[in-house]
Amino acid sequence: MPVQNIEVAQTFTQLADLLEIQGANPFRVRAYRTAAQTLIELPENVYEIVENHGKLEEYPGIGKDLATKIQEILETGHLEALDEVQAHLPKGLLEMLQIPRVGPKRVKLLYDKLKIESIEELRKAAESKAILKIRGFGEKTRLEILEGIQKLEKEEKKKTPLAQAEKTAAEVCGYLLKAPGIQKVTAAGSLRRLKEEVADLDIVVTAKKPEAVMDHLLRYENVAKVVSKGKTRSTVNLRTGMQVDVRVVADESYGAALLYFTGSKAHNIELRAMAQKRKLKINEYGVFKGAKSVASKTEKEIYEYLGLSYIEPELRENRGEIEAAGTDKLPRLLKISDIAGDLHIHLASPDQSLIEIAQNAQRRGYSYIGVSGKSSKEIDQANSKLRDFQILKTAKVAIREDGSLSLPEKELSQLDYTICYLADALELSREKQTDRVLRAMENPYFTILSRPTGRLVGDGYS
Repeated sequence: MPVQNIEVAQTFTQLADLLEIQGANPFRVRAYRTAAQTLIELPENVYEIVENHGKLEEYPGIGKDLATKIQEILETGHLEALDEVQAHLPKGLLEMLQIPRVGPKRVKLLYDKLKIESIEELRKAAESKAILKIRGFGEKTRLEILEGIQKLEKEEKKKTPLAQAEKTAAEVCGYLLKAPGIQKVTAAGSLRRLKEEVADLDIVVTAKKPEAVMDHLLRYENVAKVVSKGKTRSTVNLRTGMQVDVRVVADESYGAALLYFTGSKAHNIELRAMAQKRKLKINEYGVFKGAKSVASKTEKEIYEYLGLSYIEPELRENRGEIEAAGTDKLPRLLKISDIAGDLHIHLASPDQSLIEIAQNAQRRGYSYIGVSGKSSKEIDQANSKLRDFQILKTAKVAIREDGSLSLPEKELSQLDYTICYLADALELSREKQTDRVLRAMENPYFTILSRPTGRLVGDGYS
């Protein structure tokens, strides 16, 4: 079975984490993380690129050395460089990274300062408050770590970032479309609602031969474990760790099944309550008046029968969308074409061409971008060569503990806007943290507050 992009990316991310714990050169660590991100975003399978004699070095962030390492993973299934680093570090350090909000930087501090080598040792240090001796580890962090360990022990289902889940769903659905007698294949669940993280994939299928679809699913090369197999429903775990649930439904019930399995649960409960008030019953098979099905083939048909406008999946969270649909006051969803620019562009490397970035943005339909990490002179020179497009001058500016900004006024005055963020002292009380941000906002050069909630989505940001 060919190695998938996500598996190579996970290997590079794991190596980057361990190198960061080791205290390796930050540029080396960043190189592995950049390559991992490139692999995740690749539209084609890296295995096929190599098979078709494509040059991996032509992709952003992948040089000759990393291309060789990718080739090694594809051929052997593992990476010698990762094996070497793992041999020099306690095995428990990697396991500690599974704890929410415990990233490589924190694991390094815990290992360097307190010689903590396992989750159990970390639990004891947190319970005894020994970790409070480490700068940057406050009471809030201590409690978060204990909560994270507890969640891990309950084997809470790991969620997948939306972009990765979409790619996995596209691959699985594409494979299912090749099954005998297949008609429709649609990914439902939280993926269809475009939640930022997805626990598992729910796929709704219509087919002339349901059992043939189930057999076809089990032959998928990326299936690691068959959880259950039935005539119309099967559940498998993929090699990436994601669970996939495939249901074959009758064509006449397709709309009802899609509505039901898309969710959310709260949205479905509210629809059922509405139906009951009208002496109707609604489930995954349709809307019923007594024993008679009165709407089932499409979601639109079901919503209309209930007196509602069609509700887009992204809105189905029971946050007022049903009431709005009843009075034809649903909001219009944003489209990609509505986005005029990107105010926070990260450079893949310091020598990346501004003109190249701008041209890529123009192809997306943008009229402006904001780039940090380049001088005003470089940006002015690039702007002079562009038509109907502008590169704005910006910078990431840390908010100090006293609320002042980390760049001098002279530099701030040369920027079109600033992206301000809290870089340290995150353990301050809510009141002190709020006061800190408000003081920063009083600065005339303050423009954007980055990461206002401090919330982490997915791995790699701890």
